[in-house]
Amino acid sequence: MTKHHTSPDSSGIRNIGILFAVVAVLYFARQLLIPLAFAITLSIILAPVVGLLQKLRIGRVPAAVLAVLVAMAATGGIGWVIFNDLVSVTDDLPLYTENINKKIAALNASGKSALGRAADSIQALGKQMESSPPPLPATQNGRKGAHSAPSPVTAPLAVKVVEEPGNQLQYIRDLVKPFLEPLAIFGMVLIFSLYLLIDSNDLRNRLFRLVGVHQLNVMTQATDDATGRVSRYLMLQILVNVCFGTLCGIGLWLIGVPYAALWGAVAAILRLVPYVGSIAAAALPLALSLAVFDGWMHPLMVFVLFATLEVTTGNFVEPWLYGIHTGVSSLALLLSTVFWAALWGPAGLILSTPLTVCVVVLGRYAPQFAFLHILLGDEAPLVEEARIYQRLLAMDEQEARAIADRYLKEHSLVELYDSVMIPALSMAEQDRHKGALDAAREEFVFLSIKEMLAELPDHSSKPAGVSAEGGGDARREWPKGRVICIPASDEADEISASMLSQLLELSGCAALSFPVDPEMLQLMQVLEPSADDVICISSLPPFALSNAKTLSRQLRTRFPLTRLVVGVWGFAGDAKLALERFQPPRPDQLVTSLQEAVTSVGPAPAQPPSRAERSVSPETVETL
Repeated sequence: MTKHHTSPDSSGIRNIGILFAVVAVLYFARQLLIPLAFAITLSIILAPVVGLLQKLRIGRVPAAVLAVLVAMAATGGIGWVIFNDLVSVTDDLPLYTENINKKIAALNASGKSALGRAADSIQALGKQMESSPPPLPATQNGRKGAHSAPSPVTAPLAVKVVEEPGNQLQYIRDLVKPFLEPLAIFGMVLIFSLYLLIDSNDLRNRLFRLVGVHQLNVMTQATDDATGRVSRYLMLQILVNVCFGTLCGIGLWLIGVPYAALWGAVAAILRLVPYVGSIAAAALPLALSLAVFDGWMHPLMVFVLFATLEVTTGNFVEPWLYGIHTGVSSLALLLSTVFWAALWGPAGLILSTPLTVCVVVLGRYAPQFAFLHILLGDEAPLVEEARIYQRLLAMDEQEARAIADRYLKEHSLVELYDSVMIPALSMAEQDRHKGALDAAREEFVFLSIKEMLAELPDHSSKPAGVSAEGGGDARREWPKGRVICIPASDEADEISASMLSQLLELSGCAALSFPVDPEMLQLMQVLEPSADDVICISSLPPFALSNAKTLSRQLRTRFPLTRLVVGVWGFAGDAKLALERFQPPRPDQLVTSLQEAVTSVGPAPAQPPSRAERSVSPETVETL
């Protein structure tokens, strides 16, 4: 039986098609989905209240009904108080008629200001264009206006359509019609919310059965994650809006704007609508200040108050709070607001963040939509090693150094080398062996890393040696001889050997490092390593591992009494099993990180390898 495998291209096209289908459903079914989304949000807010009432031994249904009634009563009470205050403001406006007329007269004072003069010029130009005569039509002989009599111009007759006066029922219908749709949506929200609060467990179980029993673990994590993030966002939004409204009310009271508490409450409520709500909240007290005060200073102070609070809250407080607790990046919040507003209108503005949180959670737990989590989530799009390597590929050494310096502010030098620089070198090695790295970029990458290694120790704010967890200490007993760090085969191994030598020197050990040399054995013969010395072979897998094995066997044969350590940087497997793959005579130890190498370079092991393992036959020596 032949198995058909789906290619990545067809799978990507399928996912994009599914995404477009989902967007189409969201748009065409918005009349049903908008009330459902509001109901889910309301049920998440009221779920803790229902749980508290159930702890008081009230049944699930009475608790849900009571919670909804309390929420409706609280909303209606707040709305009634705000409505009465707005009516009072409207009643007080005639008291400021004279001041309003002065402001209008000042704005209409043309010719006294640059703006007024510009407006007069534009108006005069428009009148001149309207009064200019139309061009004369050309006659048969091609001359304009020749032997042509002016035709009389007849003014068009104005036509006005007058509707018949309607009866009382039609008047009531026209009066109530604008409120029918909001009332219908409000009723659907209440019905959906009651059902979700009463039968939430049944709905959850049906959803799990629809997905499948084998996905219970993933679906449970996804629903808990989405519910927790949306709940935290709603609580934080309420807290931020209350603080925003309180500060607005206090500021307006200090300025002297009437009904300061009212405008603070209105600002807190209208900020539920992102971006647009703040503008509407500022417009009302600003207009009142223009009517109440004689000069322009007080309206300017109102504008500065709202602008300062909104800029601070929208650009610093909210991105920090929402980014941490919702897992959505600040840019994604802005783009998602535009998307949901275009899709669902004002309702999309209000629901944009909770809906985006659900989309991010979907991308986190559904592999097919992982790109949504990458694009919208707040996780770093690239790890530090990839960012440094990418900047070096773009020949931007300054930004690569800045990334390394920022990492050094919170980590030690050995952590930087092990977690960032060695992986970046491995990426360069892989591209070089695949032929994807041209000669100019290869030279720039390796040269830049070498220059960075010379400067990074001066920028480190933490000890450069092994951390306390690794067991390292600058006062430990180091070898009496030298630690000789040599590369296994190529320039990347040479750079990693320089890192190890630098870390050893900073930790108080006498260390030497050497560049790549085809005559490495002859060089080591000149150095004459003794039993007190340690030789460290530096290699980046997988390409340098075979060369490290060959060089290790040659060095062990030539210098059987010298301690030999092989560093296979970034190796994820079992070091002991990897050491067994080396042909006898094997090295003394195999390490996988620079931190482990610095820790291991010390006194010789209590039980070194046997003499038989170190010794080789004369034929082997002759071959080498």
